[in-house]
Amino acid sequence: MLWAIISDIHANIEALDAVLRDVERRGVDQILCLGDVVGYGPQPREALIRAFEWEISLRGNHEEAVLFYAEDFNERARIALDWTRDQLNRRDYPPEENSRMWEFLDGMPESHQVESALLVHGSPRNPVREYMLPRDARDETKMSEVFAGVPGKFCFVGHSHVPGVYTQNNTFLAPGRVPEGLEPDGKVVVNVGSVGQPRDGDPRSCYCTWDGDRVWFHRVEYDFRVTQRKIVETGVLPQYLAKRLAEGR
Repeated sequence: MLWAIISDIHANIEALDAVLRDVERRGVDQILCLGDVVGYGPQPREALIRAFEWEISLRGNHEEAVLFYAEDFNERARIALDWTRDQLNRRDYPPEENSRMWEFLDGMPESHQVESALLVHGSPRNPVREYMLPRDARDETKMSEVFAGVPGKFCFVGHSHVPGVYTQNNTFLAPGRVPEGLEPDGKVVVNVGSVGQPRDGDPRSCYCTWDGDRVWFHRVEYDFRVTQRKIVETGVLPQYLAKRLAEGR
C-alpha cells in the first residue's frame, strides 16, 4: 500500500490538481489529508469536492475556525474565513450541495491512525492547533511530550507549512537532508509541508508518500499566477495572500 499524505491545501485548486496528477503518476493507493482544505485561497468549494473522494480528511484549524470561531486569527485570515463561509452558503448553488459541504466539515476527525502512523493537523499534544516548527527540535521538554504522544513509529503533521522530519535525538531535517525513502530507526514526526501555501521559501507544492515503512518528500510545480489572479478577482481576499504564493512564505 502506498499512501499520499497531503496537508494545507487552502483552497488552491491549481496547486491541488498539480499534486493530484503527481499522486496518480506515482501509483498511490489512497490519499490522506491532514486538514486546512479551506482558508486563504479562492476556491474552497472546489477543494472540498475533491476532498470528498479521499480516504480521510482531518480537521485543521481553518476548518475549526470556519465552523466555530476565529478570534485568534489575524485580520487577513479572518477576512478569508468570512469570505469562505459566504462561498459555502452561496444561494446560486443547490441547498443540498451546501449542506453536504457543511456536514463534511463538521464530520472531520481531529486525528486518525493508519498502521504505524498517527495523523494530526498540528501535533500529538494538540491535534488541531499546535505548531511544529524547526526551532522546536531544540526544545527538549516539548519534543519529549510530543513523542510521548506518538503510539507507533510515525506521526504525520501539517499546519506550519514547513516540511521536514523531527527525530527523537532533537534534530530537524529539512527535506533536502532527508534520505530518499527514509526508513527511521526510532520514532519520527514528519511535517508533510503544504500543497497550497508553502512557507519554506520554495513556492512549489509539497507532500509526502509513505508505504508503511518509508517516507518520500515530493515538490510539484504549479502555475501560482493563476491562483494569484483568482485571489485578486474576488475583490475581497487580501492581495497579500496572492503575493506570498510567489515567495513561498
